[in-house]
Amino acid sequence: MKKRIAVIPGDGIGVEVIAEAVKVIHASGAVVETTQFDWGANRYLADGVTVPADGFRMLGRDFDAILVGAFGDPRVPSNIHAKEILLGMRFQMDLYANVRPVRLLDASLCPLKGVEPKDVDFVVIRENTEGSYTDAGGVFKHGTPDEIAIQEDINTRKGVERIIRYAFDYCERHTKSDGTQRKQVLMSDKSNAMTHAGGLWQRVFKEVGEEYPQITSQHMFIDALCMQIVRDPRQFDVIVTNNMFGDIVTDLAASLQGGLGMAASGNIRPEKTSMFEPVHGSAPLIAGENIANPFGAILTGAMMLNHLGIANESGKIEAAVLEAVRQKKTTQDIGGSLSTQQAGDWVAKHLG
Repeated sequence: MKKRIAVIPGDGIGVEVIAEAVKVIHASGAVVETTQFDWGANRYLADGVTVPADGFRMLGRDFDAILVGAFGDPRVPSNIHAKEILLGMRFQMDLYANVRPVRLLDASLCPLKGVEPKDVDFVVIRENTEGSYTDAGGVFKHGTPDEIAIQEDINTRKGVERIIRYAFDYCERHTKSDGTQRKQVLMSDKSNAMTHAGGLWQRVFKEVGEEYPQITSQHMFIDALCMQIVRDPRQFDVIVTNNMFGDIVTDLAASLQGGLGMAASGNIRPEKTSMFEPVHGSAPLIAGENIANPFGAILTGAMMLNHLGIANESGKIEAAVLEAVRQKKTTQDIGGSLSTQQAGDWVAKHLG
């Protein structure tokens, strides 16, 4: 059956890179139908609408997946549209599992000495609907010397258990790029300082891990994990952590694969409509200059196709991007000389 994909390019370079991702998806031969939506800063500035009435319900009802660009525009200093669209989608559609593959395509892209592609091939699974990003808290005596700001970190038993279970299930179902089975789940927290939230994560991780005796369970504090990712990324298979730590550690990990311009992600709710977005932001300083790296968006498109069961075309896209990197048919940030559109054209033509 033809899969229906909602496309929301967003702001800044999101518009440019998502255009290339859609081009490549169609060039791959994937049987999909794409419908574009204008949600973003331009729409908000024109009519004050961030998300149309019933927008999220419509996405979940009428589409199999959502491909999103980036949000953020200096003309909207509060970024209210970005918050209501992107975070609204995650929270209201309950996209609780943020999945970020960290895979090095070519050694030239990694800043670490002596690291080969086989050494960087792990996945970070981030809890996506709780933690510090729920915006719980408040400010007292605003603007005075006695001002108090409280930001609450929300962790529920349900939320913690389902993301940890998702990580173990993911490890059980997925292999590395060389075909070997993933066999370790590492949970990272800061339970030595955040004893209440960390204690819940520790207990649940131990309980769920006992249900998967074939998978090795490991724990690291988040600061130690950041150090070890830089020191020796070969030791990781699947990492699971909370919303804030996952946000931070995935940007660090992206540097091992060529930067944020190469990083893909999915926001998953199993068996429901899920959303996929490149990790980078809207980069307003280079928006419209046709120099943004489209490969993160293109690889996000491949990840989305694989999630939808269109694995053959997904694999073809990944192989084409790999060949583009090897031949330096890339944008300047990763060693090439092509524009955004030219890099997308090269991958699409290679597929054809």
